[in-house]
Amino acid sequence: MRSKIIMAVSVVFALVLTGCNTMAGAGKDISRAGNAISNAAEK
Repeated sequence: MRSKIIMAVSVVFALVLTGCNTMAGAGKDISRAGNAISNAAEK
């Protein structure tokens, strides 16, 4: 029983870390796209 709990906590922890990295990456991509649009508009 204890090993199942440890496994479940490990899986949830891995998913949370993956989600954070994914959101950070998406935020950077959106920021870069916004900067590209701003730079194009200034030209």
